[in-house]
Amino acid sequence: MQDLTLVMAQLDPLVGDIPGNAARAIEAVREARIEHGADIVVFPELFLSGYPPEDLLLRPSMETRLREARALMASKIARDVLVIIGYPGVREGRCYNLAGVLYNGQWEGEYAKQALPNYQVFDEQRYFTPGTEPFVYEHKGAKLGILICEDLWDGAPVKAATAAGAEILITLNASPYHQDKPTERLRLLELHAQDVNRPIVYVNTIGGQDELVFDGGSCCVNASGQIQVLAPYWQAGLMPIQFLQTSATIWEPQPGEIDPEVEPEESLYCALVTGLRDYVNKSGFDGVVLGLSGGIDSALSLAIAVDALGPQRVQAVMMPYHYTADISKQDAAEQANMLGVHYEIMPIEPMVEAFMGTLAESFAGTERDTTEENLQSRCRGVLLMAISNKKGLMVLTTGNKSEMAVGYATLYGDMVGGFNAIKDVYKTWVYRLARWRNTQSPAIPERVIERPPSAELAPDQQDSDSLPDYDTLDAILLSYIEGDMSAEAIIAAGFDAEDVYKVVKLVDRCEYKRRQAPIGVRVTPRGFGRDRRYPIVNGWQPGD
Repeated sequence: MQDLTLVMAQLDPLVGDIPGNAARAIEAVREARIEHGADIVVFPELFLSGYPPEDLLLRPSMETRLREARALMASKIARDVLVIIGYPGVREGRCYNLAGVLYNGQWEGEYAKQALPNYQVFDEQRYFTPGTEPFVYEHKGAKLGILICEDLWDGAPVKAATAAGAEILITLNASPYHQDKPTERLRLLELHAQDVNRPIVYVNTIGGQDELVFDGGSCCVNASGQIQVLAPYWQAGLMPIQFLQTSATIWEPQPGEIDPEVEPEESLYCALVTGLRDYVNKSGFDGVVLGLSGGIDSALSLAIAVDALGPQRVQAVMMPYHYTADISKQDAAEQANMLGVHYEIMPIEPMVEAFMGTLAESFAGTERDTTEENLQSRCRGVLLMAISNKKGLMVLTTGNKSEMAVGYATLYGDMVGGFNAIKDVYKTWVYRLARWRNTQSPAIPERVIERPPSAELAPDQQDSDSLPDYDTLDAILLSYIEGDMSAEAIIAAGFDAEDVYKVVKLVDRCEYKRRQAPIGVRVTPRGFGRDRRYPIVNGWQPGD
C-alpha cells in the first residue's frame, strides 16, 4: 500500500502577468514540498495567464510568453514533485484551455478542456477550441484523471475520464462567486463522486479580477461524495490532502482540515471586501475616496473600504447642501471617527448657487424639477474627482443594485467613480450586511440603519415617495432580473400590477445609465454587465 500527498494551491494570479504567475507557482511548489512533503501540487484553471484573460488571448506574443514561463518552471521546480497547472495554449493553429503536467523537468502531457461555457459571465467559445479526449496520467501508482471546471458541470467528461481508468479525478477551476454558489459546487461534487464512485479533488482560484471575484473553497470529496478536506473561503494558501491506497485501484482521501461553514452575510461581505481590495491594489491606486452622506449605502461602502484597504487608505467627504439633515452630518462624522478614516466636510452650496446663477437665463420660465436635484449630485461628483486626481485615490461610488436597476442615480453625479463595491447588492441585503458587520465590531451608527432612506435632494424627501418599499421592490426586481419573469407572471405571483409595471418600465428604460456606470463586484447570477446584456435602444414592451 502507498500514500500520496496532494497539495491544492489556492492562489490569486494576476491576469496578464505570466512571468509573475510562473514565479508564484515555482514558490508555491517549493513551499508545498518543504511544508507538506507534496508529491503532487495542483493549481487552478488558466493560472499562468490569470482568469479570464479575454482578448489578451488574441495577442500574438501570448504563446511566446507562456512557452518561456513553462520552460522556466521546468528548470526551477524540483524533479520529484508532479505539478498540474492551467494555461491557454495554441496547438496546430487552435487555442485551447489546457492543463499541463510537469514532472522531472519535462512537460509530460496536456489535457484540453472539453466543455466550454458560454453563458452568464463566460465567453470561452469566443477563444477556445474544445478538447475531445480524456487524459489520465499515472503517478506513483495512482491514475489521475484531469478535468477543467465546466467539465464537472457538464458531467460527460467526468464519465469519460473514469472510463479511461481514472482512480482519482482532479479538476482545475476558476469558478466565480455568486450568492449560493459554494453550496451549488459542493452538491455537484457530491453527485458526481457518487455517480462514478471516485474521489474528486477540486482546486479553485481566489481573489478579484475586474467585476469577478473568486472565493476559493478548494476541496476533496471521497467516492461517496463526503467532504474530506475543505480549504478556507476567501483565503489564499496551500491545502494538503493525504491519499491512502487501500486496494490495487482504490485511493481513499483521508479526513483533514475542513473550514467551518460561514453564514450568507459573511460570505457576501467577504466577496465585496475581496473584490474591492484586489481591484484597487491590482490597479495601482493609493486608496479610495467616497462621499459619505450619512445614509446606509455610503456607510456600508465605507466599512467595506476600511476592511479591504485599512483606514489610512480611505478618505470620506461629507458634502452637505440645504436639504442635508443635521442627523446625517452627525452620523457621517460619527462613523468616520469610529473607523478612523480621514474625514472632510465640503459644503456644496457655493458651487450649486454659482451654477444656478449661470443657468438662470437659460432656465427662465421653467419650473423647478429634478434638474436642480441632479445639479447637487453633479457638484459632489466634481469635488470627488478633483480629490481623486490630486491624491491618486480612486472614487468609490455607493449605489446599490435596487437603485441602479430603476435608475435612481445621477449620471456624472453620484455615478462618478472607478468602482462600486455594492453595485450588485440589493437594498434589502445592504441592510442585512450592515447589521451583520456591526456584530463583528462597531462600524456603522445604528441610527443610519434604522432611519428611512433618503437621497436628501429635496425637502423631506424619502425613497418611499416614488418607489415601493424595498422589500416589495427587491422581490419584483429579483423576479424580473434574476428570474427573467414577465410583468404578467410577476403580477400573477401576487404583486400589485401598478407597482410591477412601474418597476419594469424603469428597469427597461434605464439601460443607458447602467452602461455608463462604474463596474462593481458581481455577486448575483445576473449582474449588470457581463451577465445581463440588453440593447439600449429597443421597442420591447413590458408586457411581452
